[in-house]
Amino acid sequence: MSVLADRYASSEMKNIWSLESKIIAERKLWITVMKSQSELGFDIPASAISDYEKVIERIDLESIDKRERELRHDVKARIDEFNSVAGHQYIHIGMTSRDLTENIEAFQIISALRLTNSKTLALLSRLAKKIEEYKSLAIVGRSHNVPAQITTLGKRFATIAEELVFAQMRLANLIEHFPIRGLKGPVGTSQDILDLMGGHFHKLERAITNSLGFEKTLDSTGQIYPRSIDYQVVTSLVALSAAPSNMATAIRLMAGHDLVSEGFKSGQVGSSAMPNKMNTRSCERINGLAVILKGYATMLGEISGEQWNEGDVSDSVVRRVAIAESFYCIDGLLETCLTILDEFGIYPAMIEREVDTYLPLLASTKILLAAVKKGMGREDAHKIIQRVLLTFTSSMREGRGEDLIALLVEDGKMPLSKVELEALIADPLSFAGNSVAQCEAVLAKISPLLAQEPKASSYEAGQIR
Repeated sequence: MSVLADRYASSEMKNIWSLESKIIAERKLWITVMKSQSELGFDIPASAISDYEKVIERIDLESIDKRERELRHDVKARIDEFNSVAGHQYIHIGMTSRDLTENIEAFQIISALRLTNSKTLALLSRLAKKIEEYKSLAIVGRSHNVPAQITTLGKRFATIAEELVFAQMRLANLIEHFPIRGLKGPVGTSQDILDLMGGHFHKLERAITNSLGFEKTLDSTGQIYPRSIDYQVVTSLVALSAAPSNMATAIRLMAGHDLVSEGFKSGQVGSSAMPNKMNTRSCERINGLAVILKGYATMLGEISGEQWNEGDVSDSVVRRVAIAESFYCIDGLLETCLTILDEFGIYPAMIEREVDTYLPLLASTKILLAAVKKGMGREDAHKIIQRVLLTFTSSMREGRGEDLIALLVEDGKMPLSKVELEALIADPLSFAGNSVAQCEAVLAKISPLLAQEPKASSYEAGQIR
């Protein structure tokens, strides 16, 4: 059992990659091939096809596993099992193993990509709500994790959302152009199926690709499709994970100052040893899953560009692990992120206290420019403000509680009155620049994306552990 699947992924994602679902998809593909072959003149009795259809969900994993141990060939084991339960030998005629597995894996990948895209849009919807809710809530902005200027909590979410929009656009493009291999045979020439079907080959291949929901088919590939495509898939997931991971880090840092909470449900325990703890454990999970996902991208990067002529199977074990696990990883990450946003909360009093504490310091550039406008030389103003601020910060850190405005007025060299200085720091939001407008701009980018899939906005994440 996969730890990622068992602990983090949703039932929908697990179903896409489950062995039972894969076997059923393979059997459906075989039946589609038989029906198309029959319609195009190859002699397969309708009664035989019906017999296969009747047992499509009769799956005995133990029997298949026993056959594979004897045959040392997974596809041949599944062929023999399906033939045995149906009582015929009409499947897989003219096909090679990769005509089955490569197409079904492409079907699994595109299904998982679409599910991932829907959850990404759901996440953008949640982020949009947070942007709107907090676009005018002034908070202390930090660079190098040191107080720098005023921003808004909405802008912080908008920065995350805009990064996610860019990654979602890449994902949507991948889904639109993702190709299926088709019927290409042992070395990609389609020779066997051509011998069997002659001029009807293209109709047969189109019937198969259509049945799996694909519009685009690779024209020239070997026994296996290029593994660089797998690499593009997982690196798209890595790009998608970056914004949630950045959000998780931001929440962890804010929570460390008691400004926000990722949510703490009734009955939840933060620490087995310290009853007071309210850890950001879900945010930490997101950061951890993002690291694992990058590891899978590295694995798939190693097999990208490493194919032998028309193909080999040295990539098999890597792909068995990395592709499905990557999707379990991003699925768990998105589910956790949605949960965090649904349970997210703020501590307004703590946010206001932090703003009040640092606002005088963060006002230095505004005071500097106001002094210049009153005719003072910039460098002279800079020198005075720096000297006063050093005194102020020293007193603040020692707990003496000096008043910056009073210190500037007492200095006597600034061309600004106490009233003018107090007016400069009266409204914290006035220090936030274009924050609100930037929030509105990001909301305008999200809106048309959500219109493409309206149901995504109402998606509810499953319960996380």
